[in-house]
Amino acid sequence: MTEFTPFASLFGGTMIGLAAVLLMAFNGRIAGMSGILGGILPPVSPDWAWRAAFLAGAVAAPALILTVGGYDIPFQTTVPTPWIVISGLIVGVGITYGSGCTSGHGVCGMARLSVRSITATLTFMVTTAVTVFIVRHVLGGF
Repeated sequence: MTEFTPFASLFGGTMIGLAAVLLMAFNGRIAGMSGILGGILPPVSPDWAWRAAFLAGAVAAPALILTVGGYDIPFQTTVPTPWIVISGLIVGVGITYGSGCTSGHGVCGMARLSVRSITATLTFMVTTAVTVFIVRHVLGGF
């Protein structure tokens, strides 16, 4: 079970929203992580530098907060590694066919009231619920 952390969650959500707004304001780009990552993988996009900086910040900022704040985030999983790898590949296929991920559609697209993004996000959420149900109740759970 996870703890109820409304203030930390509000702060984290605010920071994600602020990063999305700042990227749009200063760079004219939507903060879709899959698209940003795709631009630094071969074939490398001509604007790879801001993409690399954005991704580095997305990794460095939480690491800095954990280090400076003295937080400890325990992590454990009972899911076997092959299932995690397969899941990642399925997500990769999904974001390819969905033309984006939950950060682009769910955070930025829904904020713009994009019908396409709202539909994509609803599809992501329904698929997630069905997947969790199947894994827990049909396959016996982990």
